[in-house]
Amino acid sequence: MITLDFVPLWTLILGIAVFFYVLLDGFDLGVGILYGFGPDRTSRILMMNSISPVWDGNETWLILGSVGLLAAFPLAFAIFIPAVYFPILVMLLALIFRGVAFEFHFRDASHVTFWDRAFSFGSLIATFAQGIVLGAFIQGVDVDGRKFVGSSFDCFTPFSLFTGLALIFGYSLLGAGWLILKTEGELQARARRQGLWCFIAVLIAIVVISLWTPIMDSTIRQRWFSWPNIAYFSPIPIITLAIAVFEWRALLNERSEIAPFIGAIGLFFLSYIGIAVSLYPMIVPGHFTLWQAASSPDTQAFLVVGTLFLLPIILMYSAWSYWVFRGKVNADIGYH
Repeated sequence: MITLDFVPLWTLILGIAVFFYVLLDGFDLGVGILYGFGPDRTSRILMMNSISPVWDGNETWLILGSVGLLAAFPLAFAIFIPAVYFPILVMLLALIFRGVAFEFHFRDASHVTFWDRAFSFGSLIATFAQGIVLGAFIQGVDVDGRKFVGSSFDCFTPFSLFTGLALIFGYSLLGAGWLILKTEGELQARARRQGLWCFIAVLIAIVVISLWTPIMDSTIRQRWFSWPNIAYFSPIPIITLAIAVFEWRALLNERSEIAPFIGAIGLFFLSYIGIAVSLYPMIVPGHFTLWQAASSPDTQAFLVVGTLFLLPIILMYSAWSYWVFRGKVNADIGYH
């Protein structure tokens, strides 16, 4: 009897879910971070209105990714979640507080300053916590047999703290690109200036992490710098450099509105590919591959039927919501 291998399919599904979450919730978290630097009340209303129709739906991808990891790769979930319990708890609390602040901002005018700060700091803290989780994943966790044996505070390392800081600038770059696309006038010009500073920080972070990871892990070093791998993977840094040049020019070009957002997406995508190249086929770096951590083929087959039905629906309603609310945002009526 032939047994189908669903691991590559589930790897693709989870990869798509994580990337769409980083992209879509990333830009609205980035807008939230930049919201704290809004110069006046009108600007802040415009910034909030730019994401109000879509921000809630963006977190659908977080749910899909986390539930998919639990169902398709339960061993990885059981090992990794205890290792990053505190940053995940902080992230979820910050996302909840941010959501509450978003709603009460329009309904509790007497405390609007408090809700403004809550929205901005909630976005900042959630982003930083996500960066720590990413850094801990790349760096790896202590495992004995099939369980995590380290401390819940082991995830707080210089590397993970740096990735947390890097993600703040990365999401802010996405947020600036979104504001350039959705706003006009001085607010758009301000977002362009903020995007330039964030881009410089992101570029520095990409270089530092690209050097730090192979120094930290001999397997990653061998993957990237042994022959002929160095030839096979050389297009990744070359294309990243080309997209970086494109992004810099787009941010400087006052007539370019969509290109800064596209360039930021490109930088995230190439960074995502770089992480995948460094770690594949490991899902618990240094310990378990995707196949070793996967649930049974019958379980994966059962789950994939519903997922492949649900995934196109999520993609369609997400695309529809962005299409309906296309165009520039307006402080009075939302969109025009």
